[in-house]
Amino acid sequence: MTTDTVCPLCRPQGEAVVWRDPARRVILVADPAYPGYCRVIWNAHVREMTELSAEQRALMMNTVYAVEQVLRDQLRPDKINLASLGNQAPHLHWHVIPRFRDDAHFPDPVWAAARRAPPARSVDLAALRAALSAKLTG
Repeated sequence: MTTDTVCPLCRPQGEAVVWRDPARRVILVADPAYPGYCRVIWNAHVREMTELSAEQRALMMNTVYAVEQVLRDQLRPDKINLASLGNQAPHLHWHVIPRFRDDAHFPDPVWAAARRAPPARSVDLAALRAALSAKLTG
């Protein structure tokens, strides 16, 4: 079995793709407690940033920064968390997570035990797609 047949990021199912090009894609994570939570995924199966060329690394990080800026502009969070872990899915991707002082886990990481029920929030997917497209292709 090859890597791309077992990797959930190489063979995605049901992703809410916000933006994509041949090298990378941005998806909206289906987590009702964290609307706006996105992943920036390098399309080719690589494990680490250092497997990319300097130009590819810059492209990846510029995408992460663009997602962060669009989420800041649209959602006005108290903080944005950026993380690149890949322990469960060793395929290069970044988490971009808007955080609010009243979210379920604040001030702890989103992977910690919840402190409270999350408030109702939503994200305008069409506006997110348009803003990200303008920022990355404009």
